[in-house]
Amino acid sequence: MTEITRIAIDTSKSVFTLHGTDADGRAVLRRNLRRQDMVPFFARRPPMEVVLEACGGSHHWGRVLAGLGHTVRLIPPQYVKPFVKRGKNDRNDAEAISEAAARPEMREVAVKSADQQANAMLLSVRELLVRQRTQLVNALRGHAAEFGHVGRLGRQGVAKLLADVAEDADLPTPAKDALALLGAEIGRLDARLAEVDARLVAQHKQTPTSKMLAEVPGIGPIGALSLVLRVDFSQFKSGRHFASWLGLTPREHSTGGKTRLGGISRAGDERLRQLLVLGATAVIRQAKPGKASAWLIALLARRPRKLAAVALANKMARIVWAMMTSGEAYRQPATA
Repeated sequence: MTEITRIAIDTSKSVFTLHGTDADGRAVLRRNLRRQDMVPFFARRPPMEVVLEACGGSHHWGRVLAGLGHTVRLIPPQYVKPFVKRGKNDRNDAEAISEAAARPEMREVAVKSADQQANAMLLSVRELLVRQRTQLVNALRGHAAEFGHVGRLGRQGVAKLLADVAEDADLPTPAKDALALLGAEIGRLDARLAEVDARLVAQHKQTPTSKMLAEVPGIGPIGALSLVLRVDFSQFKSGRHFASWLGLTPREHSTGGKTRLGGISRAGDERLRQLLVLGATAVIRQAKPGKASAWLIALLARRPRKLAAVALANKMARIVWAMMTSGEAYRQPATA
């Protein structure tokens, strides 16, 4: 019987597709397994290399399969996609994962522990609540505008808008009730977000590395905690590598020895990139000679503010990588 050296798995909710290869890379196993059959199947197998696409559920299977003695590798989906030969189906996807894993310099994602995933889950819950609140506020503003009520931006604008709607004697009762319902839901989410933020700030204060990163201008408790809990800095060779992974470096369209650079690639973790750019925008808003760094003042003198915000976010990412890999505290640069 031919010995299987690598099994690639295309995961799903209930049926998993396996693609096994021998030492020469020939396909010797193609089969589907139901979720409940996964552990018994791999428990009977000798230790081998098992490869999956990196996703939330793959970390769970990485821990389970590693506990059975197998060597588990997680490959980012964007690196697997180029190896899909023709139409998309589970067998072609599993084969593409196996082909990607065979490349000697293929990048991988570290398997997260259960504690790492659990600690970062509250951040994801907060993002969901923020999105829901934004949807409700947009709905409130849109429906109120149908009756001539336009509120200012920000939380005070929402409160003033709700007060104006309640005091409008000419507004039909069904519209008042609907808008009041939206206002009540916004208030409920505000209370939930306040609870979540308090828990995250407490977690930030108990995490030394998060407190260290919060010393960087433009990085607050939420941003610092997100970087600590979501990023394995050991997998990046340099600060530029980390900034590139975040999507804060230009997309390249070079050919024939001629370099062509476009806009930022927007790869990697969208939320982390957003936090860094928002933090950089806040720093630029307060940037003045004598307070901001000479580099930032010179950059603002020759570039638009939005472009400067991305450049500053790129620099912040490289500073964060240097701090996390060296353990050094943030050093304030010379001011202009």
